[in-house]
Amino acid sequence: MRLPIIAALLLSSTMLAGAEAPQTEFPSKLVGHALLPANTIIPAPADAPADLKVSGKFVSPGKRVEAVGTVMGTSGGRPTGLSTPFAGQPVQGFSGIRSLGNGEFLVLTDNGFGSKVNSPDAMLFFHRLKADFGKGAVERLSTTFLHDPDKKIPFRIVHEGTDKRYLTGADFDPESIQPIGGKYWIGEEFGPYLIRVDASGKVEAVFETLVDGKPARSPDHYAITTPGAPDQSVAFNVRRSKGFEGMAQSPDGRFLYPLLEGPLWNAETKGNEEIDGKAVLRILEFDVANEKWTGRSWFYPLELKGNAIGDFNMIDATTALIIERDNGEGTADKACAAGQKGPDCFHDLAKFKRIVKIEMTEANIGKPVRKIGFIDLMKIADPDGKAKQGAIDGVLPFPFFTIENVDVVDRVNGIIVVGNDNNLPFSSSRDPKKADDNELVLLQVKDLLDAK
Repeated sequence: MRLPIIAALLLSSTMLAGAEAPQTEFPSKLVGHALLPANTIIPAPADAPADLKVSGKFVSPGKRVEAVGTVMGTSGGRPTGLSTPFAGQPVQGFSGIRSLGNGEFLVLTDNGFGSKVNSPDAMLFFHRLKADFGKGAVERLSTTFLHDPDKKIPFRIVHEGTDKRYLTGADFDPESIQPIGGKYWIGEEFGPYLIRVDASGKVEAVFETLVDGKPARSPDHYAITTPGAPDQSVAFNVRRSKGFEGMAQSPDGRFLYPLLEGPLWNAETKGNEEIDGKAVLRILEFDVANEKWTGRSWFYPLELKGNAIGDFNMIDATTALIIERDNGEGTADKACAAGQKGPDCFHDLAKFKRIVKIEMTEANIGKPVRKIGFIDLMKIADPDGKAKQGAIDGVLPFPFFTIENVDVVDRVNGIIVVGNDNNLPFSSSRDPKKADDNELVLLQVKDLLDAK
């Protein structure tokens, strides 16, 4: 359920004193909808190790399962209808997007099945897609597999002893991608790291993350090890799976802006970073030409405790779009009875799914960004019947657990693209009994993009 506008105004007024005016909710209109079916599987490259010909063998905790299609995927305990292991590599889910024009998009597939432990046979890659929004279809034009033959990665990878050294979801968790000067920069969640690859997907460099001149590391960083004795502790300041999620680039390509998904831990206060009682996420700045962190950062305040961000792309030099969402999925028309769970109903509904316009300038370096306004993805107007599935009484809700793709497609006409990450085969947010497709929607949001 969307927060009433009065409540939203009250929440926004609790930001850093004097930092921003109350936010405004803007309308969104569906102008295109295209689907890539959930069960879209591609073969591993011919020169890949045999282990990578089948993926998802380790999704069952503590077990190895070799028989294809024998472990049912579940979402909130509900069977999704798709089973692992897969004979090949699943194309989805998508965790970052850039519009390339002419209906084409650069999209990044994340680490595979959600963790280092369960994804050592999930290959890492990005794709070039062509969306036909008239027909509602998505075509995969090309796939680029990440590999490290020159041994630029500073730690041992799963396929260390092979010639091509293809990367897997036990090596990295790629969550955002930016093309600059023929290279591709990837924001990574495990380390978190910043990775540069060439057009063939070959790793050229891996950069340690620095915040305020100090390393930012999660428990999955290669330098973090288990203590040698029970009375010893280990120090890290980035929560697991809360590294880089979104990453924007400046319009001139000079800077990258990786955004953490979770707040940093402050060892001095023994708590997560907060401003005025709200958890804040760091937006860092990386100098592309000089290949170094500038030491400058901004804070993105989460509206509600437990929310997360999904993606981040610039509109112009000082304003940007950020996805902020809760962990719910599904719509009220398919809700379980109060206090109940079941295989054919949603028990934790999607309530907070927004695209937020922010402003980050020289004046607010080291301070919260200014939130200008937002659209509610649970209320996308569909007066022209453009939705290919999921519309309810002229409205297309976007009720996905994870929504991890947003970019501007047409600034003049106010068109953006938004896409879900379907966590294949672990999300069923449209139909409680069916694994989600990957959906791309074109939204007309000119009022939001023009808002000051």
